[in-house]
Amino acid sequence: MPTFADFDRRNYPMVDAATGYDGWAPTYDRTVMDEMDSALLERLRRPEWARMRRAADLGCGTGRTGGWLRAQGVSHIDGVDVSAGMLELARARGAHTTLAQADVRETGLAGGAYDLVIASLIDEHLPDLTPFYTEARRLAAPGAHCVMVSYHPQFMMVTGMPTHYTPESGVPVAISTHLHLIGEHVSAALAAGWVLTEMAEALVDDAWLVRKPKWAELRGHPFTVAFVWSLPG
Repeated sequence: MPTFADFDRRNYPMVDAATGYDGWAPTYDRTVMDEMDSALLERLRRPEWARMRRAADLGCGTGRTGGWLRAQGVSHIDGVDVSAGMLELARARGAHTTLAQADVRETGLAGGAYDLVIASLIDEHLPDLTPFYTEARRLAAPGAHCVMVSYHPQFMMVTGMPTHYTPESGVPVAISTHLHLIGEHVSAALAAGWVLTEMAEALVDDAWLVRKPKWAELRGHPFTVAFVWSLPG
């Protein structure tokens, strides 16, 4: 099975997720674009967001996903993240009902309580996807959905670019990055009891190139992918 190290072209110094996102928190919202995740969520036909009464937002970061869910009519959103710095910003945003510092693989949230479990741009920090999908299944109520937005493995392999940020020092710092093929998501989720009900991919297009003109050679390549998993009602 290939690893991200096989493709890494940057060789930036690398830190763990909690350390990295604490460092990135002050500039995160200025560097992450809606085209990466929320624009992809808007394309999904399911779940029916306004019918989701309780959501678990795993790896909630600065609250971007929570804010998007609120705008879709989701009224109760519990968020967890490993980074205290990101959680501080999420609290200021005010989209979540509760927030807690916890690992997405062991959240401490109530089991069987959520119509929606959602995670965006976090799976590359997990060496193994099985614990995430198992925990999502534990949290899910009958008929629930699990939505995962991920960097597309093809993009990671073509660019060799880890998740990274540039602190005040000007030296880029990578946050622990793992490559997961689409088949790994499918195998781990199915083993946890989820059923794949939709998948959508975002491509590098003209809208992207307005913001990232240096990516012209990547036009047409997939950038992110959204998986929608469901449970029987």
